[in-house]
Amino acid sequence: MPHDRPFLILQTGRPVPSMRRHGGFAHWIRVAAGLANDEVAVVDAQAGEALPAARGFAGVLVTGSGAMVSDREDWSERAAGWLGEAAQRGVPVFGICYGHQLLAHALGGEVGDNPRGRRMGTVEVQARDAAAADPLFAGAPARFAAQVTHLQTVRRAPAGATLLAASDHDGHHAFRWGAHAWGVQFHPEFSAGHMRGYIRARAEALRREGADPQALAAQVRAAPQARRLLRRFARYARTLSSGTGAGREAIEERV
Repeated sequence: MPHDRPFLILQTGRPVPSMRRHGGFAHWIRVAAGLANDEVAVVDAQAGEALPAARGFAGVLVTGSGAMVSDREDWSERAAGWLGEAAQRGVPVFGICYGHQLLAHALGGEVGDNPRGRRMGTVEVQARDAAAADPLFAGAPARFAAQVTHLQTVRRAPAGATLLAASDHDGHHAFRWGAHAWGVQFHPEFSAGHMRGYIRARAEALRREGADPQALAAQVRAAPQARRLLRRFARYARTLSSGTGAGREAIEERV
């Protein structure tokens, strides 16, 4: 069944060079979200492409990036202004890693270097109490595996945000702002293979920082519960777009 409105993937960066043979972030996200090619439009914000009217899309997904939100580059600040307006207008938004941080910054939160340093690999994320009533997180277990690679973090969530998940390294691993805007610090689009590839690419930096890349790679495992959040978001946004309401039964993942 054709859809009148596609999803927009706001591209804010590219994978590390060694992983680009597997496609870009937009491709990884589209596949993980279960969306067909013709259901997605991609705009490269980092390259300065024009940002379209968000109301023309069923939802917006924002990629990760090697850039730093705290650098406040011109392209990033333009994307933040656009993203904040989209969220305030009730457009469904799902920000990943840099996208999570950019959404927090756009809505008045604070982003900066994580005082605990870099985190890479498969980590355990703990759902907060509010997750039980969240349209996306209600279907996830209290603890689940997720893939991470980041130096910066959301130090202060936006006013009015609902905190949904944390880890021993990040207190703001996931939040919802308003009814339809989510940010997650982890990478639900990453497979175990993507994660190992990133660890290999950052092996020298990890060693300099006192970490063992071989041990981190050996500890990588699949993270299906984190990955399912992307499909839940796509179903949720489609439900809103169709005008049939946003009942949990309509967006529940069938597995």
